[in-house]
Amino acid sequence: MTEPANSFFMLISILLVSTALFVYLRRKKSGSPVLPPGPSGWPIFGNMFSLGTMPHRTLAGLREKYGPVIWLRLGSIDTMAILSSRAATEFFKSQDLNFADRADINLLRCRDYHKGSVVLAPYGVYWRVMRRLLTTDMLVAKQLNETAPIRAKCVESMVAWIGEAASADKARHGEGIHLARFVFLMNFNLLGNLMLSSDLVDPQSKAGSEFFTAMTGLIEWAGRANIVDLFPWLRWLDLQGLWRKMDRDMGKAMSIASDLVRERIEEKKKKKMKNGEDDDRRDFLDVLLDFEGNGKDEPAKLSEKQINTFILELFLAGTETTSSTIEWALTELLLNRDSMVEVQAELSRVIGSNRKVQETDIDQLPYLQAVMKETLRLHPPVPFLVPRRATRDTIFMGYNVPKNTQVFVNAWAIGRDPDVWEDPMAFKPERFVGSKLDYKGQHLEFIPFGAGRRMCAGVSLAHRVLHLVLGSLLHEFDWEFDGSIDPKTIDMRDKVGVATRKYVPLLVVPKIRAA
Repeated sequence: MTEPANSFFMLISILLVSTALFVYLRRKKSGSPVLPPGPSGWPIFGNMFSLGTMPHRTLAGLREKYGPVIWLRLGSIDTMAILSSRAATEFFKSQDLNFADRADINLLRCRDYHKGSVVLAPYGVYWRVMRRLLTTDMLVAKQLNETAPIRAKCVESMVAWIGEAASADKARHGEGIHLARFVFLMNFNLLGNLMLSSDLVDPQSKAGSEFFTAMTGLIEWAGRANIVDLFPWLRWLDLQGLWRKMDRDMGKAMSIASDLVRERIEEKKKKKMKNGEDDDRRDFLDVLLDFEGNGKDEPAKLSEKQINTFILELFLAGTETTSSTIEWALTELLLNRDSMVEVQAELSRVIGSNRKVQETDIDQLPYLQAVMKETLRLHPPVPFLVPRRATRDTIFMGYNVPKNTQVFVNAWAIGRDPDVWEDPMAFKPERFVGSKLDYKGQHLEFIPFGAGRRMCAGVSLAHRVLHLVLGSLLHEFDWEFDGSIDPKTIDMRDKVGVATRKYVPLLVVPKIRAA
């Protein structure tokens, strides 16, 4: 290349660099928005290798360096994480509509599950219809009051199972039981009764047993980290074999749910033909079958596929979260004996020794409520909630957030926000005694069930179930760690899945309390 040509290209390069620098400085001076700060990542992979096995904890640790809102690139997915109460307040109070959609979860597209899901539905007509069904027909106070005997029966069955375990030789020799499994089985039956009016883990029920096996499979696969969520174009390869496993169990669960729905439809037809009217029994399935929309901007009736998906969703959302929360609650109480003594004393004082804990007792048990709130503060069942997605280009707290950005609201970090909570890492139920703070979405420093439009619709049911289960366990039994567990060195790591449970399951020895 000749010297004049070299000079020409050098001049052009200088002009381009100068222009770029001028534009950058002008934007910076004018306060034009930029992406939130965050750690640099690898080419192609971004930050996916730096989050570890407990990403909610890893991200919480980045707040001191980068602030309460950070930017990540997980594979090809742009992601924003919210780490403080102040940022959560801005997100839910001012920007909720701009982030009202859900992030795409590949495995839950299996068998078109996502098309009938309420949790994953786009913010629109179908979501509003199903949300209204949940909040006004299924989980309204009147309906919950009417179904209280069902929950009492299921919890009594669980207490009986644990009583048998407490009387066994293993318990007498200090060998513990896997508490979360007992709670999981109880809750599976509870939801089976609320939804379908039947015990699904009854040894006599072949369909119930098969449904249980399929649903536990769905929970397992849905809780696995899936590379396809980060690189959607790899979907067709199924590198981890998760789609194949999900398809198998989803197909089985859908088939059984379909049989149960068709059986109920035939029952209703026969009773109507015989009596001229349906009976008074009305479970959640009846609500779905009887739904009538306006046929214009909402469906006239729900399809069988939508009903089947709704059934599966209740089990996916309700079983693992309840059992993990109870597991963490009892772990914390065993590590904080003063709190254990206090809550059991309250139960003895209010309930006495001659009857069972009932849902109507919950309001008279403020310390039990405080224990549950403190457990949920430290151990929210889904630490990132269900990820949101930006519906449009948005300015959030001065930062540019492009459309389709995935958003993690780190409820785990927010529950430990040092700007809000005194001694945030300690288990202190007393902080909630006499406090009006609750988890119904109004206090954004405490959001274990989320907030805003997409808040968990089942919080009213969860409130009753969690207190009834924990209160019953503490009133009926005294508890000790399994003989192999040293409280000073107990493993308190968590394992992220559908819900965040203890990495090492809690093994405890129940002892029937003296009357």
